[in-house]
Amino acid sequence: MIMQNRKKVQSAFEYIREKAPFKPETAIILGSGLGSAAGRDKAGLSLPYSDIPYFPESTVKGHESFLHFVDTGSSRLALLSGRCHLYEGYSPEEIVLPIRAIRLLGAEDLIITNAAGALNPLFDVPSLMLITDHINFTGTSPLTGPNREEWGPRFPDMSRIYSGKLLKNAEECALKLGIRLHKGVYMGIPGPGLETPAETRAFRRLGADAIGMSTVLENIAAKHMGMKILGISCLTNKNLPDCMQETSHEEILKQAKKADAELKRLLEEIIRPDTRGLKNEPD
Repeated sequence: MIMQNRKKVQSAFEYIREKAPFKPETAIILGSGLGSAAGRDKAGLSLPYSDIPYFPESTVKGHESFLHFVDTGSSRLALLSGRCHLYEGYSPEEIVLPIRAIRLLGAEDLIITNAAGALNPLFDVPSLMLITDHINFTGTSPLTGPNREEWGPRFPDMSRIYSGKLLKNAEECALKLGIRLHKGVYMGIPGPGLETPAETRAFRRLGADAIGMSTVLENIAAKHMGMKILGISCLTNKNLPDCMQETSHEEILKQAKKADAELKRLLEEIIRPDTRGLKNEPD
């Protein structure tokens, strides 16, 4: 297995660079049912994933598979509206290719969002959770295989994968807007089956507060390439193992849309230049 095909990443990067109206400062990945967040409607350029060499296209409802470039006048953003997952049959290499291409384009910060199930019984749904750490339970990694030294070290440090600076910034923005934020550990699993009651108990004992089928592989690749990462989960359902209720992907999307407005408000505040700065504070 190879870690990443350099030629495929380079081809995607060069195609995007030729089309892009600017060099983005921040990349934002919009998760299931969260497509309206962060000013997607203000995009100056939208590229279908199908037009970008080697970009994987999502097969899942709630993911539209477009790369949007948004210039808010104070921030330049690359919005990845739609992502791919292991359960769709994609490899870790394919899943993280968009992150690597956008990093080569110049983005230094990554804000990654997802729809997730709450494992912590004290958390409300629908609501938002800042990811303070994660557990990779997918059984794989995008770093397996020969390392690309020009992208990052063979053994990247993961002790602070989520930027303390960006977490603090997000908390201050939420306080200003009156948005309640949970904080916790996100567990990534392959899917697509939702959790059983026994699995829910086990994952909770391992220290997970929320669970989903994305995010961890993308963040490992982003950290490997030196990006600062902020993760936000939209908690769409609560897993209570002693009184488990049936749910579905349709219900998850419905709950995600309820939290989409608050997520949009929070992201727009986060990316403002007077709040996203904190450049002199330690990470």
